[in-house]
Amino acid sequence: MRVLLIGANGYLGRFVADRLLADPAVQLTALGRGDDADVRFDLATGSPGALTRFLDAVHPQVVINCAGATRGGARELTRHNTVAVATVCEALRRSGCGARLVQIGCGAEYGPSQPGSSTAEDAVPRPGGPYGVSKLAATELVLGSGLDAVVLRVFSPAGPGTPAGSPLGRLAEAMRRAMQSGDGELKLGGLGVQRDFVDVRDVARAVHAASLSAAQGIINIGSGRAVRLRDAAAVLARVAGYGGTLHELDGPPGPLRAAIGHPRPDPDHPAPVAYPYPDGCGSWQQADVRTARDRLGWRPRINLEESLADIWMEAACRI
Repeated sequence: MRVLLIGANGYLGRFVADRLLADPAVQLTALGRGDDADVRFDLATGSPGALTRFLDAVHPQVVINCAGATRGGARELTRHNTVAVATVCEALRRSGCGARLVQIGCGAEYGPSQPGSSTAEDAVPRPGGPYGVSKLAATELVLGSGLDAVVLRVFSPAGPGTPAGSPLGRLAEAMRRAMQSGDGELKLGGLGVQRDFVDVRDVARAVHAASLSAAQGIINIGSGRAVRLRDAAAVLARVAGYGGTLHELDGPPGPLRAAIGHPRPDPDHPAPVAYPYPDGCGSWQQADVRTARDRLGWRPRINLEESLADIWMEAACRI
Protein backbone atom coordinates (compact mmCIF):
# COMPACT_ATOMS: atom_id res chain seq x y z
CA MET A 1 0.00 0.00 0.00
CA ARG A 2 1.51 3.34 -1.08
CA VAL A 3 0.95 5.98 1.61
CA LEU A 4 1.73 9.69 1.50
CA LEU A 5 2.08 11.10 5.01
CA ILE A 6 1.85 14.88 5.38
CA GLY A 7 3.30 16.31 8.59
CA ALA A 8 5.49 13.34 9.47
CA ASN A 9 7.78 15.44 11.67
CA GLY A 10 4.98 16.74 13.92
CA TYR A 11 3.89 15.42 17.31
CA LEU A 12 1.28 13.00 15.95
CA GLY A 13 2.97 12.51 12.58
CA ARG A 14 6.14 11.01 14.07
CA PHE A 15 4.20 8.22 15.74
CA VAL A 16 2.01 7.65 12.71
CA ALA A 17 5.18 7.30 10.61
CA ASP A 18 6.64 4.77 13.07
CA ARG A 19 3.42 2.76 13.00
CA LEU A 20 3.27 2.72 9.20
CA LEU A 21 6.95 1.84 8.81
CA ALA A 22 6.37 -1.20 11.04
CA ASP A 23 3.87 -2.51 8.47
CA PRO A 24 5.82 -4.33 5.72
CA ALA A 25 2.91 -3.82 3.34
CA VAL A 26 3.26 -0.03 3.46
CA GLN A 27 5.46 2.02 1.14
CA LEU A 28 5.72 5.37 2.92
CA THR A 29 6.56 8.78 1.46
CA ALA A 30 6.77 11.74 3.84
CA LEU A 31 5.88 15.24 2.68
CA GLY A 32 6.49 18.27 4.86
CA ARG A 33 8.27 21.55 5.51
CA GLY A 34 11.30 20.07 7.28
CA ASP A 35 14.60 18.89 5.83
CA ASP A 36 13.89 15.35 7.03
CA ALA A 37 10.85 14.99 4.74
CA ASP A 38 11.22 12.92 1.57
CA VAL A 39 9.67 15.85 -0.30
CA ARG A 40 9.63 19.45 0.96
CA PHE A 41 6.30 21.17 0.48
CA ASP A 42 4.49 23.80 2.52
CA LEU A 43 0.72 23.24 2.36
CA ALA A 44 0.03 26.72 3.69
CA THR A 45 1.76 28.41 0.75
CA GLY A 46 2.05 25.72 -1.94
CA SER A 47 -0.37 25.56 -4.84
CA PRO A 48 -2.87 22.76 -5.47
CA GLY A 49 -1.37 22.38 -8.94
CA ALA A 50 2.10 21.65 -7.62
CA LEU A 51 0.73 19.12 -5.16
CA THR A 52 -1.38 17.52 -7.92
CA ARG A 53 1.72 16.96 -10.05
CA PHE A 54 3.42 15.27 -7.12
CA LEU A 55 0.38 13.06 -6.43
CA ASP A 56 0.28 12.00 -10.07
CA ALA A 57 3.98 11.10 -9.91
CA VAL A 58 3.85 9.13 -6.65
CA HIS A 59 0.30 7.78 -7.13
CA PRO A 60 -0.44 7.06 -3.44
CA GLN A 61 -3.38 4.90 -2.46
CA VAL A 62 -3.79 6.71 0.87
CA VAL A 63 -2.98 10.30 1.88
CA ILE A 64 -2.75 10.98 5.63
CA ASN A 65 -2.75 14.61 6.75
CA CYS A 66 -1.22 15.10 10.21
CA ALA A 67 -0.02 18.64 9.45
CA GLY A 68 -1.37 21.73 11.15
CA ALA A 69 -0.82 24.32 13.87
CA THR A 70 -2.12 24.39 17.43
CA ARG A 71 -0.87 27.86 18.39
CA GLY A 72 -0.97 31.31 16.88
CA GLY A 73 -3.51 33.90 15.91
CA ALA A 74 -6.63 33.29 13.91
CA ARG A 75 -4.97 34.10 10.59
CA GLU A 76 -2.05 31.76 11.19
CA LEU A 77 -4.31 28.94 12.38
CA THR A 78 -6.58 29.40 9.37
CA ARG A 79 -3.63 29.30 7.01
CA HIS A 80 -2.13 26.11 8.44
CA ASN A 81 -5.32 24.26 9.42
CA THR A 82 -7.90 25.33 6.85
CA VAL A 83 -6.21 26.69 3.73
CA ALA A 84 -3.73 23.81 3.82
CA VAL A 85 -6.56 21.25 3.86
CA ALA A 86 -8.29 23.06 1.00
CA THR A 87 -5.05 22.61 -0.97
CA VAL A 88 -4.98 18.87 -0.21
CA CYS A 89 -8.63 18.37 -1.20
CA GLU A 90 -8.28 20.35 -4.42
CA ALA A 91 -5.11 18.49 -5.40
CA LEU A 92 -6.74 15.11 -4.75
CA ARG A 93 -9.77 16.10 -6.83
CA ARG A 94 -7.51 17.12 -9.72
CA SER A 95 -5.23 14.10 -9.47
CA GLY A 96 -5.88 10.80 -11.12
CA CYS A 97 -4.47 8.82 -8.19
CA GLY A 98 -7.88 8.24 -6.55
CA ALA A 99 -6.27 8.17 -3.10
CA ARG A 100 -8.21 7.85 0.13
CA LEU A 101 -7.78 10.79 2.54
CA VAL A 102 -7.34 10.36 6.29
CA GLN A 103 -7.60 13.81 7.90
CA ILE A 104 -6.64 14.41 11.54
CA GLY A 105 -9.25 16.56 13.24
CA CYS A 106 -9.57 17.37 16.94
CA GLY A 107 -11.99 17.31 19.83
CA ALA A 108 -11.80 21.12 20.04
CA GLU A 109 -14.12 21.20 17.03
CA TYR A 110 -16.98 20.28 19.36
CA GLY A 111 -16.32 23.02 21.88
CA PRO A 112 -17.70 22.87 25.45
CA SER A 113 -19.95 19.99 26.44
CA GLN A 114 -22.21 19.21 29.36
CA PRO A 115 -20.29 17.81 32.36
CA GLY A 116 -20.90 14.09 32.69
CA SER A 117 -21.80 13.64 29.01
CA SER A 118 -20.00 11.80 26.23
CA THR A 119 -19.73 13.60 22.90
CA ALA A 120 -20.70 11.51 19.87
CA GLU A 121 -19.98 12.29 16.24
CA ASP A 122 -23.50 13.59 15.61
CA ALA A 123 -23.14 16.36 18.22
CA VAL A 124 -23.51 19.87 16.84
CA PRO A 125 -20.00 21.40 16.86
CA ARG A 126 -19.66 24.74 18.63
CA PRO A 127 -15.93 25.46 18.87
CA GLY A 128 -15.05 28.01 21.54
CA GLY A 129 -11.83 29.38 20.05
CA PRO A 130 -9.98 30.05 16.79
CA TYR A 131 -8.14 26.73 16.83
CA GLY A 132 -11.35 24.70 16.97
CA VAL A 133 -12.93 26.94 14.34
CA SER A 134 -10.02 26.44 11.94
CA LYS A 135 -10.09 22.66 12.41
CA LEU A 136 -13.87 22.48 12.02
CA ALA A 137 -13.63 24.43 8.76
CA ALA A 138 -11.07 21.87 7.55
CA THR A 139 -13.40 19.01 8.47
CA GLU A 140 -16.24 20.62 6.53
CA LEU A 141 -13.97 20.98 3.50
CA VAL A 142 -13.06 17.30 3.64
CA LEU A 143 -16.65 16.12 4.11
CA GLY A 144 -17.86 18.31 1.26
CA SER A 145 -15.05 17.36 -1.12
CA GLY A 146 -16.66 14.24 -2.56
CA LEU A 147 -13.45 12.32 -1.84
CA ASP A 148 -13.12 8.91 -0.21
CA ALA A 149 -12.27 10.45 3.15
CA VAL A 150 -12.47 10.02 6.89
CA VAL A 151 -11.82 12.59 9.65
CA LEU A 152 -10.45 11.31 12.95
CA ARG A 153 -11.39 13.74 15.72
CA VAL A 154 -8.58 13.21 18.21
CA PHE A 155 -9.31 14.46 21.72
CA SER A 156 -6.34 15.20 24.06
CA PRO A 157 -3.24 13.28 22.94
CA ALA A 158 -0.68 12.38 25.60
CA GLY A 159 2.45 10.28 25.99
CA PRO A 160 6.05 10.56 24.79
CA GLY A 161 6.81 13.75 22.90
CA THR A 162 3.95 15.65 24.56
CA PRO A 163 4.50 19.37 23.78
CA ALA A 164 5.79 21.41 26.70
CA GLY A 165 2.96 23.90 26.21
CA SER A 166 0.18 21.33 26.69
CA PRO A 167 -1.51 20.91 30.10
CA LEU A 168 0.32 17.66 30.87
CA GLY A 169 3.59 19.02 29.51
CA ARG A 170 3.30 22.05 31.78
CA LEU A 171 2.49 19.83 34.74
CA ALA A 172 5.61 17.75 34.17
CA GLU A 173 7.80 20.83 33.76
CA ALA A 174 6.42 22.43 36.94
CA MET A 175 7.10 19.22 38.86
CA ARG A 176 10.60 18.95 37.41
CA ARG A 177 11.40 22.49 38.55
CA ALA A 178 10.03 21.80 42.03
CA MET A 179 12.10 18.64 42.42
CA GLN A 180 15.21 20.30 41.06
CA SER A 181 14.91 23.18 43.51
CA GLY A 182 13.85 20.97 46.43
CA ASP A 183 10.55 22.80 46.77
CA GLY A 184 8.21 20.86 49.07
CA GLU A 185 5.09 22.66 47.86
CA LEU A 186 3.90 22.94 44.28
CA LYS A 187 1.21 25.53 43.56
CA LEU A 188 -0.86 24.79 40.48
CA GLY A 189 -3.85 26.42 38.85
CA GLY A 190 -6.64 25.11 36.67
CA LEU A 191 -6.66 21.54 37.97
CA GLY A 192 -10.45 21.28 37.89
CA VAL A 193 -10.53 20.94 34.10
CA GLN A 194 -11.47 17.46 32.87
CA ARG A 195 -10.20 16.15 29.55
CA ASP A 196 -10.26 12.89 27.59
CA PHE A 197 -6.58 11.92 27.28
CA VAL A 198 -5.58 9.33 24.67
CA ASP A 199 -2.04 8.06 24.18
CA VAL A 200 -0.36 9.24 20.99
CA ARG A 201 0.61 5.64 20.12
CA ASP A 202 -3.04 4.63 20.28
CA VAL A 203 -3.81 7.54 17.98
CA ALA A 204 -1.23 6.19 15.52
CA ARG A 205 -2.93 2.80 15.63
CA ALA A 206 -6.26 4.44 14.86
CA VAL A 207 -4.77 6.27 11.86
CA HIS A 208 -3.33 3.02 10.56
CA ALA A 209 -6.69 1.29 10.98
CA ALA A 210 -8.49 4.14 9.22
CA SER A 211 -6.07 3.88 6.31
CA LEU A 212 -7.00 0.24 5.80
CA SER A 213 -10.74 0.66 6.33
CA ALA A 214 -13.55 1.88 4.10
CA ALA A 215 -15.04 4.05 6.86
CA GLN A 216 -16.02 7.58 5.91
CA GLY A 217 -17.25 10.64 7.78
CA ILE A 218 -16.18 11.57 11.32
CA ILE A 219 -14.81 9.16 13.93
CA ASN A 220 -13.89 10.16 17.48
CA ILE A 221 -10.55 8.97 18.86
CA GLY A 222 -10.24 9.20 22.64
CA SER A 223 -10.13 7.07 25.76
CA GLY A 224 -13.85 7.48 26.43
CA ARG A 225 -13.11 8.70 29.94
CA ALA A 226 -12.70 12.26 31.23
CA VAL A 227 -9.89 12.72 33.77
CA ARG A 228 -9.58 15.70 36.07
CA LEU A 229 -6.23 17.41 35.68
CA ARG A 230 -5.95 17.34 39.47
CA ASP A 231 -6.00 13.52 39.37
CA ALA A 232 -3.47 13.46 36.53
CA ALA A 233 -1.19 15.65 38.66
CA ALA A 234 -1.46 13.20 41.57
CA VAL A 235 -0.55 10.28 39.30
CA LEU A 236 2.35 12.23 37.84
CA ALA A 237 3.63 13.02 41.35
CA ARG A 238 3.52 9.31 42.22
CA VAL A 239 5.29 8.33 39.01
CA ALA A 240 7.92 11.02 39.53
CA GLY A 241 8.43 10.20 43.22
CA TYR A 242 7.56 13.76 44.21
CA GLY A 243 6.79 13.76 47.94
CA GLY A 244 5.80 17.40 48.25
CA THR A 245 2.35 18.90 48.61
CA LEU A 246 0.24 19.78 45.61
CA HIS A 247 -1.57 23.01 46.41
CA GLU A 248 -4.36 23.98 44.02
CA LEU A 249 -4.87 27.63 43.23
CA ASP A 250 -8.40 28.87 42.74
CA GLY A 251 -9.81 30.10 39.45
CA PRO A 252 -10.07 28.85 35.89
CA PRO A 253 -6.88 28.31 33.85
CA GLY A 254 -5.30 30.92 31.65
CA PRO A 255 -2.28 30.45 29.42
CA LEU A 256 0.10 31.37 32.25
CA ARG A 257 -1.70 29.56 35.06
CA ALA A 258 -2.92 26.31 33.61
CA ALA A 259 -0.88 23.64 35.35
CA ILE A 260 2.10 25.92 35.94
CA GLY A 261 3.57 26.55 39.35
CA HIS A 262 3.48 30.22 40.30
CA PRO A 263 4.30 30.36 44.03
CA ARG A 264 4.36 34.19 44.05
CA PRO A 265 2.72 36.66 41.67
CA ASP A 266 5.05 38.96 39.77
CA PRO A 267 3.72 42.55 39.96
CA ASP A 268 6.01 43.60 37.10
CA HIS A 269 4.60 40.94 34.78
CA PRO A 270 0.86 40.60 35.40
CA ALA A 271 -0.97 37.76 33.68
CA PRO A 272 -2.83 38.88 30.55
CA VAL A 273 -6.58 38.71 30.26
CA ALA A 274 -7.44 35.44 28.52
CA TYR A 275 -10.27 33.06 27.69
CA PRO A 276 -11.22 31.06 30.79
CA TYR A 277 -10.26 27.85 28.93
CA PRO A 278 -7.62 28.46 26.23
CA ASP A 279 -8.60 25.45 24.12
CA GLY A 280 -12.20 26.64 23.95
CA CYS A 281 -13.54 23.37 25.37
CA GLY A 282 -14.82 24.52 28.74
CA SER A 283 -14.40 22.50 31.90
CA TRP A 284 -15.33 19.07 30.50
CA GLN A 285 -14.69 16.89 27.46
CA GLN A 286 -15.27 13.18 27.05
CA ALA A 287 -15.47 11.29 23.77
CA ASP A 288 -17.99 8.68 22.79
CA VAL A 289 -15.68 6.20 21.05
CA ARG A 290 -18.16 3.51 20.04
CA THR A 291 -17.89 4.41 16.36
CA ALA A 292 -14.13 3.81 16.39
CA ARG A 293 -14.75 0.40 17.94
CA ASP A 294 -17.49 -0.55 15.51
CA ARG A 295 -16.06 0.84 12.26
CA LEU A 296 -12.30 0.60 12.81
CA GLY A 297 -12.05 -2.26 15.29
CA TRP A 298 -10.03 0.14 17.45
CA ARG A 299 -9.84 0.49 21.21
CA PRO A 300 -7.33 2.43 23.33
CA ARG A 301 -4.74 0.14 24.90
CA ILE A 302 -2.39 2.43 26.83
CA ASN A 303 -3.62 3.83 30.13
CA LEU A 304 -2.97 7.36 31.35
CA GLU A 305 -0.48 6.26 34.00
CA GLU A 306 1.79 4.77 31.32
CA SER A 307 1.41 7.92 29.21
CA LEU A 308 2.33 10.08 32.22
CA ALA A 309 5.32 7.87 33.03
CA ASP A 310 6.67 8.48 29.52
CA ILE A 311 6.03 12.22 29.80
CA TRP A 312 7.88 12.27 33.12
CA MET A 313 10.80 10.25 31.75
CA GLU A 314 11.43 12.95 29.16
CA ALA A 315 11.04 15.75 31.73
CA ALA A 316 13.35 13.99 34.19
CA CYS A 317 16.12 13.92 31.60
CA ARG A 318 16.27 17.71 31.95
CA ILE A 319 16.95 17.57 35.71
